[in-house]
Amino acid sequence: MEHLGEIISLVVAFSWTITALFANEASRRLGAMVVNVIRMVLATLFLAIILWITVGSPYPIYADGRAWFYLALSALVGYVFGDFCLFNSYVVIGARFGQLFMTLAPPISAITGWLLLGEVMSWKSWLAMMVTISGIALSILSKGDDSKIKFNLPLKGVLLGIGAGLGQGVGLVLSKIGLEHYSAAIPSDAPEAMASMLPFASTMIRAIIGGLGFIVWMGLQKDLGKFRTAVKDRRGITFATLTTLFGPVIGVSLSLAAVQYTDTGIASTLMALTPVLIIAPYAIIYKQKVKAKEILGVILSMTGVAMFFLL
Repeated sequence: MEHLGEIISLVVAFSWTITALFANEASRRLGAMVVNVIRMVLATLFLAIILWITVGSPYPIYADGRAWFYLALSALVGYVFGDFCLFNSYVVIGARFGQLFMTLAPPISAITGWLLLGEVMSWKSWLAMMVTISGIALSILSKGDDSKIKFNLPLKGVLLGIGAGLGQGVGLVLSKIGLEHYSAAIPSDAPEAMASMLPFASTMIRAIIGGLGFIVWMGLQKDLGKFRTAVKDRRGITFATLTTLFGPVIGVSLSLAAVQYTDTGIASTLMALTPVLIIAPYAIIYKQKVKAKEILGVILSMTGVAMFFLL
């Protein structure tokens, strides 16, 4: 089928848009920490079933110590820190602006790869980063009555959004390192399906560590009692379950399929359309007015993301 990869990429973008909307509601009802624990536990179970069916083992076999170390570190940075910031940003500034800050992930990932892996950052990459940041600034900054520039959003929400993009970007590079170590550890007599299922096995390691990290964090804050309240909110649990289904399960699975049928740059750009796609449904659901400069800021930020992948 012609343009199958592009079509799948768009489906992924829609899937992640739905994920953000469900996560927004779940976080408001249950709290960001509770939602993340539920999401990690359910993702682990779903991934265990997928691995069991495809490679005959419900857990990530063949992963050595180095793979576990880097994937665990990526989980702590990307999930525990990054998703904590992202889901709390939903509570403070909403999913529309929370997703806008996720466009920071590609430039942060590029800088991290430059620092940790020696990857080259061309002048085009730096330009793309500036364009992305300019788009975010246009959306969240305005001129006050005293002609001073100020945030349209609460500072706490802005910091959480930046933290979310930072966690996602750095976590991506760490997971790439872990994935390379995992791939090198797979023996030659491993099941053929293991090669294609490697991202799922790696994601399972990250989900396990991420879930444990959130539970320990809640334990230290003496917040584990929130689970007793959460289980009584069936609507909140439903939203959390749908967040898991459309995100780590459907979204991740289809994103892997997308890059098999089209160029990675095209797929990545199309899959990163969530900040654009979420504007209309979020405005309708929460009866918010969207300013023209906010839309322009999102488009500018997305242009920066596209420049990273396509130039």
